[in-house]
Amino acid sequence: MTTGGSGIADLRSDTVTRPGPGMRAAMAGAEVGDDLFGEDPTVRALEERLAGLFGFPAALFTPSGVMANQIALQLLLAPGEELVCDAEAHVLAHEEASPARYGGIQTRTVAAERGMVTPELLAGVVRRGNAYTLGTRAVEVEQTHTRAGGTVHPLATLRAVRELTAGAGVAVHMDGARIWNAMAATGTSAAQYGETADSLSVCLSKGLGAPVGSVLLLRSEHLPRARKLRHGLGGGMRQSGILAAAGLYALDHHVERIAEDHDHAGLLAAGLRDAGFPVRPPETNIVLVGVPGADEVVSRAAQEGVLVTAPDPETVRLVTHLDAGDKVCRRALEVLTAVMTDVVAGARRNAPAGRP
Repeated sequence: MTTGGSGIADLRSDTVTRPGPGMRAAMAGAEVGDDLFGEDPTVRALEERLAGLFGFPAALFTPSGVMANQIALQLLLAPGEELVCDAEAHVLAHEEASPARYGGIQTRTVAAERGMVTPELLAGVVRRGNAYTLGTRAVEVEQTHTRAGGTVHPLATLRAVRELTAGAGVAVHMDGARIWNAMAATGTSAAQYGETADSLSVCLSKGLGAPVGSVLLLRSEHLPRARKLRHGLGGGMRQSGILAAAGLYALDHHVERIAEDHDHAGLLAAGLRDAGFPVRPPETNIVLVGVPGADEVVSRAAQEGVLVTAPDPETVRLVTHLDAGDKVCRRALEVLTAVMTDVVAGARRNAPAGRP
C-alpha cells in the first residue's frame, strides 16, 4: 500500500508530509553554492535566521535531527565523559546507540515522569568528578518528548535545570525536534527556549513539514569542529540550498498553523476516550491510546487505509500533521474506533475462562 495515494489517512508520524506546490517552487528556485566551501547562500540564510530566532551566535544545517544531536553531544562531551538524560530519551531509544558508538560517551539515565527532566531528579544524579569518580559533563532534555506522547517541558523547569547545571559546571543540550509544537502549545518564544541550553537541535521535517533537515544551534567557537564532525558523519552536502529553501518556506508559511495539529489531536483523543479507550490527554500533536492487541489494530486499520503505529503491544500512537486535516482525522477516528472495539471484543472472547 502506498502512503501517498487517495484515501490514505497516514497518522504514523509528522515526518510523512509532502512538500506542496509553494514549497516545491521555493526549492526549485533556490540560489545555491557549495556548502562545504561555505558558499551556499540559501543554507547560510537558513542558519542565520534560526540562530537569530533562538538567540544563538551560530548554526549548522544537517540532514537529520539524529546527526544534529550527535554532533552536539560530541561537542559537549569528550570520549569517556558522562551524559545524563531521561531513560526514554530519543538520543538513547532511537539513535542506534550513537552516543556510545561514535562519541564514546557514557550515559546515565533518570526515570522521568512523562519525560520531564527536573532539577529535583538531577540533584540526586549529577555528580562531581574526581580522581576516582566520573563526573557528569552534560544533561540532555527533549522538547517535546516523543515517547511520552509529545509532552512539553515547562519553561520554568528548563530554567531551573539550567540554573542547577550551570552551578555544577554541566552543559545542557536540548533535542528540540518538536520545539515548534511546544512553542505553539505554550506561547513560549524561541529566544526563551534558547536561553536554557548550550546547544539546541531544531527539526524542519516534523511540525514544519519540510522534506529534509535539522539545524543545530550552538556557540560560535564550536562551529568549526561541528562542521568537521558533520563531514565525518557523512553529512557534508554540496548545493544543499535546495533543501534549506524548504526550511525557509516552512518558517514563513507553516509555523502559525501548527496549533491546528494540536486541535486535531484533541479531536482524536476525545473521540477515542468517548468510545471507552484510555487516552493520555495530548499536550501537542501525539496521541497515545491504550488498547490490548495494538499490533493487530495497526494491521487491521492499515487494511482500511488508516496508518498508525504501536510503540508497544498495548499502545497505539497517532501523530497529527499538516497533511492530516479535519476530514482525514475524522475518517481515522471512525475506522480506529471500529477496529479497536472489535479487537478488544475478540480478545475478551478468546480470554481463558476465569480471566477478564
